[in-house]
Amino acid sequence: MSAQLRNFTGSRVFWPVVILVGLIIVDVIAFPGFLDITVKEGHLFGAPIDILRNGAPTLLIAVGMTLVIATRGIDLSVGSIAAISGAVVSALLLNSPTPDNPWTVVQAVGIALILGFILGVWNGTLVAYLKIQPIIATLILMTAGRGVAMLITEGQILTLHSKPFEWFGSGFIAGFPVAVVIAAVVLILTMLVVRRSALGMFIESVGINPEASRQAGIRSRGLLLGIYAFCALLAALAGLIITSDQTAADANNTGLFIELDAILAVVIGGTSLMGGRFSLIGTLVGVLVIQTLVTTVYIVGIPPVATMVFKAIVVIAVSLLQSPTTNEKFANWRKDRRRPTPTKAIEPTREKVSA
Repeated sequence: MSAQLRNFTGSRVFWPVVILVGLIIVDVIAFPGFLDITVKEGHLFGAPIDILRNGAPTLLIAVGMTLVIATRGIDLSVGSIAAISGAVVSALLLNSPTPDNPWTVVQAVGIALILGFILGVWNGTLVAYLKIQPIIATLILMTAGRGVAMLITEGQILTLHSKPFEWFGSGFIAGFPVAVVIAAVVLILTMLVVRRSALGMFIESVGINPEASRQAGIRSRGLLLGIYAFCALLAALAGLIITSDQTAADANNTGLFIELDAILAVVIGGTSLMGGRFSLIGTLVGVLVIQTLVTTVYIVGIPPVATMVFKAIVVIAVSLLQSPTTNEKFANWRKDRRRPTPTKAIEPTREKVSA
């Protein structure tokens, strides 16, 4: 047990967990019923459930962003893709004669997800085949994507009245919100695929040294294309959940700054922006830290406009705690504590012999 504890304290996810626990303690002190969960009509309600539900879209995008960053890339267009997805499904349902028909909703959702996948292929093509820097390649769609969403909605906020589509944002499965279940399934399946197969090793090798990976026989360009397409697909899915929860498509605000939250979550979770090793569990902890921080700001009574400042403080704190210098000093401190204290040798006393 002590060995497992030492491994945990030495991992990059240790300090994010400590910060998460600290935020929860602050919430419990400010609001004693913070951790209470109630059951109404078979559905779970409470602050912890709200944190999971509100953080589900960010987690979906952060899962894809983790794989992108592991390849030494970045995707700034996920917020715009989420807005496009919400705009497409809203326009299709509004122009449909039967918006409450489940089959019509399935068709609209499918078209939105396919479009998101195609946009991801576009990003991947620019990065993998045209060798454009990821930040520039995705910045193109980040800038143009909002305009595309505005064209689809004609600059208006499209209000939806479709019960089957509202299920994504307000429905429940086995007592849990649908958004939480979807995010959990995506996270678990992604973890199984990248850790139970060689895919995870390929992603890390491409992030560490793309040229060496190519010479080793890894099809790095196809891998990059697939990773960016997968990230965009998850962004489109997150856009559907956000739009369903708001029951409206807002091209200006849907998914606004969510790419920054996803990147912050990945960094807090211990994945390096330089590529290579990644941790999806760490990303999950990072999302929980960010969403719990937002909830803490509201509970304590701090103005919501200061949320970004506190996010920056948390990122700085985690980055400093995860730095190699801090880890080295912490490891040396643990070694000093385990090292036995040297005992001073006692010299034998010599008795004086009388002459």
